[in-house]
Amino acid sequence: MPNLAYKRILLKVSGEALSGERQNGIDVETIGRICDEIQKVVEMGVEVAIVVGGGNFWRGRYGHQMERTTSDYMGMLATIINGLALQDALETRGIYTRVQTSIEMREIAEPYIKRKAIKHLEKKRVVIFAGGTGNPYFSTDTAAALRAAEMGAEVILLAKTIDGVYSADPKLDASAVKYDKITYLDILNKNLKVMDSTATSLCRDNNIPIIVFGIDDPGNIVKIVKGEEIGTIVTNE
Repeated sequence: MPNLAYKRILLKVSGEALSGERQNGIDVETIGRICDEIQKVVEMGVEVAIVVGGGNFWRGRYGHQMERTTSDYMGMLATIINGLALQDALETRGIYTRVQTSIEMREIAEPYIKRKAIKHLEKKRVVIFAGGTGNPYFSTDTAAALRAAEMGAEVILLAKTIDGVYSADPKLDASAVKYDKITYLDILNKNLKVMDSTATSLCRDNNIPIIVFGIDDPGNIVKIVKGEEIGTIVTNE
């Protein structure tokens, strides 16, 4: 077994990351590339939990004329579609996988139970948490922070379409500066769009480091668990 920087990780994958260049829906080849890297990490002996977003199917801003809770529940259902797609791709690769949802739908997934999820991880099964927190007004970023704390994850790997944390959106501002390291407090004070403030505060309170990296190169996941400095690390110091 290689030397590992982390033995239990939580990978947060946005819905947009699963759509590839399509911008919406699911791109099978993109999911395949991500799952190839997850397979390598699992085979290295790392315990992997995943929280998946749903923005490739539904985002809250789409439902601005809807009642907020209805729109949010639609988003939760979108994450479950993505969770099942990830499960299928992983199991095709011979990786035992369980999807747990915060909204019960027993015919297709397990309900979220903390102790059961931890047992799955200990048995080297990948656990995919779908359905967000199960509550409206909370994002999948908050779900990632919450599940990471409950699972005792050593780090959150925050997969983005950009390669780290910048002082501004690098797609809109060519002068944006990339940070190699930044604190939770700086993110909150500077209102940087890394995770929402609830998720950032939860990670800060529980001292869970976040590594923000670009998913365009899925190989970054393996590099991170080996201890290579990729993207931006967010800590208390």
